[in-house]
Amino acid sequence: MKISKLSIAAFTVIALASSAQATLKSEKVTLKGNMQVKFNKLPGSVDTFKKAFSEGMFYGRLRANAFYWDWDEESSKSQDNRNMGIGASLIYKSAPLNGVSGTVGLYTSQNPGFRMDKDEVGFSKAGKDTFSRNQVKNGGGFDGDYGMTVLGQAYLQYDIAKTSFKLGRQMFETVFTKSNDTKMIPNTFDGVTATIKDIPKTTVKLAYFAKQKLRDHTSAHDVLAFDPSNSWSENDDSAINKSLTVDKIGTDNELIVASITNKSIKNLKANVSFAMVPDVVSNLTVEAHYAIPVGGDWKVVPGVRYMEQMDDLDSTTAVACLKGASKAQGYDDANSLDSNLLALRLDVKNKAFLGRLGYSRIADEADIIAPWRGFPTGGFTRAMAQYNWYADTKTYMLRLGYDFGKADLIPGFSIMGRYAIQDFDESKTSIAADSNVIHIDARQNIGKEMELKLRLGFVDADEKGGKDASYNEYRVELNYFF
Repeated sequence: MKISKLSIAAFTVIALASSAQATLKSEKVTLKGNMQVKFNKLPGSVDTFKKAFSEGMFYGRLRANAFYWDWDEESSKSQDNRNMGIGASLIYKSAPLNGVSGTVGLYTSQNPGFRMDKDEVGFSKAGKDTFSRNQVKNGGGFDGDYGMTVLGQAYLQYDIAKTSFKLGRQMFETVFTKSNDTKMIPNTFDGVTATIKDIPKTTVKLAYFAKQKLRDHTSAHDVLAFDPSNSWSENDDSAINKSLTVDKIGTDNELIVASITNKSIKNLKANVSFAMVPDVVSNLTVEAHYAIPVGGDWKVVPGVRYMEQMDDLDSTTAVACLKGASKAQGYDDANSLDSNLLALRLDVKNKAFLGRLGYSRIADEADIIAPWRGFPTGGFTRAMAQYNWYADTKTYMLRLGYDFGKADLIPGFSIMGRYAIQDFDESKTSIAADSNVIHIDARQNIGKEMELKLRLGFVDADEKGGKDASYNEYRVELNYFF
C-alpha cells in the first residue's frame, strides 16, 4: 500500500501514539527510545588489581533486525531489497581501581538467507548496516563474507570527582556525533574524550577523534574522506560529502568536538556545540528548549537549533554538493562549504502524550556536512531514512505520540507517527524530488528484558528526471538483554 492510498483519518488514528521517552528498563540497563543504552548497575570501586577484573560485570544482548524496501518503480539503480541481521553483543566493564576502569564490547551480526545476493548488495538501503558491503565485495572476514564480528568498544576510563576521561574506541553522544545504535552495531570513534559535570547544572563534553567506525565497517576509517575508487572502504555514510575525496583531503583527518549544556535557568535547556575537521570544515551550533508548564503535568516546549557551517578548505573546485563535484549544478557558489541551518519546533506533552510541530530550512548555499550519525535536523523534522539537509531545503513535520504504558492503559506499549513535507530545490538536479513522508513506530516491551518494535515508512515522491522515487519500507526489531 503506497502512501498516496493512506487516508488522513487512518494516519490520525495510527499516529496518536509513542513518546520518544518510551523505554525498556531491566535490572542492569535501560534501553531509551532513541536506542541509547543507559547502565543502571555498574561495578563498585575495588582496592586490588585482581578484584578490578573479578568484580567486573558483563552485559549481554541478543538482537535481530529485518528490513524490506519496496520501490514504487524499480530501475537499473533502484531495486527492491531485503536484509536481516541476527546477532549479539557482550560488553564487559571492569571495576574501578583508583578511578581507573576499562570497557570492552564485542558485537556480531550474522545474515541468514533473507538478504541480497553478492552481486546485488549495492541495492541495499536501510538493511545495509547488518553486514559489510566492502567485505562482501572483496571476500574474507572472520565469520564469512556476510557476517561481521567486531570490537565495537574498547576504552580505558578514568573518573575523578564528576569528570570522566575515556581513551580508545567509544560512543560519543552530541548534536554532531551519535552511536545511532538502531541496527546491529553502534557507530563509534577512536580517540580521547572528557565529560565534565563539576560545574553546577552544566555538562561539558570534549573530544578528539582520529578515526571513525561506522556501523557496517569491520575496521576504523577516516572521519570524513570518501574514496571513489573503493566507495565502501573509507567513510561511506549515507550523508557523506562525495566531493571530499581521499585525493582532496587525505586520510588522516581529525574530528574535534566541544559541547556545553546548561540548565541554570529554570525550565531552560541550552546548548552550544562546536565541531571541526581542521583545514576542511567547522560547525557552530546553538540550541535551546524552554518548558512552559500549563497545568497538571502538561507542558508547552518551544525549541530552536541554529547551525553555522564554515568553510576552512578554500577549494577551487566544487565541494558544496553532498552527491559529488560533478553533480553540483544549481549551487550559486559550488566551491564553498559555507552554509547554515535553522530548525524550530513546538512540543505539547505530558508523561504519556507528545505532539510536535517542526520546521527546518537550510540556506541556499552548501549542503550540511554530517557523516557522524548526528542528524542536523534530528528531533525537529527528520523522519526515518530521510536526509533533508541539502541546500535550500524546507521541511515541515507533524509528530504525534502516545505511550500507553505510562498512561497505565497497555503495559509497555507505545506508538508514534510522523508526517513530513519535504520541499527540495528543483534547480539542484542531484537532489531528491519533493516528497511527503509517513513514518510509524509501534513498540511493545515483553517483560523487563525484551522489546519488539515494528517500523513503517511510506514515501510519496514527485517524479523527477523521469524517475519516481516513491517507496514503502518495513522494519522489525527485537532486543533482549541478559
